[in-house]
Amino acid sequence: MATKSGKANAVKKTAGNGTKAKQESHFPRKAVPLVLTKGDDEEVAAGKFAKLVTSPELAAYRAISASEAKTVLGDEIDVPTLLEHLRNQAAAVNRGDLSQAEAMLMNQATALQSLFARLAERGMGCDHAPAFEANMRMALRAQSQCRATIETLATIKNPPIVYARQANVTTGPQQINNGMATPARARENEIEQTQLSGGNHELLPDARTSGIESQANPTLEALGEINRAKVRRG
Repeated sequence: MATKSGKANAVKKTAGNGTKAKQESHFPRKAVPLVLTKGDDEEVAAGKFAKLVTSPELAAYRAISASEAKTVLGDEIDVPTLLEHLRNQAAAVNRGDLSQAEAMLMNQATALQSLFARLAERGMGCDHAPAFEANMRMALRAQSQCRATIETLATIKNPPIVYARQANVTTGPQQINNGMATPARARENEIEQTQLSGGNHELLPDARTSGIESQANPTLEALGEINRAKVRRG
């Protein structure tokens, strides 16, 4: 985290009994505060430092500090106060208060509109086609971003209503099958066939067939004596 002097912002560790230590007397303060309570060992302190480094408010502060490093605003930023303000903004959103987000989007749309107007003016003042095309392309891009920002703001203010149809299946018997369902009719047929087949698993003859068809392959028996006329041989 670079400052105007080129030095990295130090993390100031303050000790106390669970409350913040006495604040520094000179403003603006430039050190990032890390509050340690009495009895915190090195592992606990390392955890608090990791939580601070990965916190969203510190990431936002780093971006703000880098963008305002060479301006008067950057010189007047009090780091602990800025971090606390960023935490309060996030807490407001968690409570459902989007007033800050709505104001931010509206102000961004206004800034983009101003940027569009400025780029369009520069483009209209160019006598050469490449410069005219470059400025107008950037102007139309700013205009597109302005429109998208306003659309986002409108969505936050008036969320779309989703109409969903749901079939009423509360009447009659209901069954919930988890996993692969086996057809009920096929299972009934299998049980019925097993019961009719008997223990030797042989199919019984079909009672619906005719008597001739059921005797197509009867059991073979020995032939009886055939009575015929005796023919006298010469």
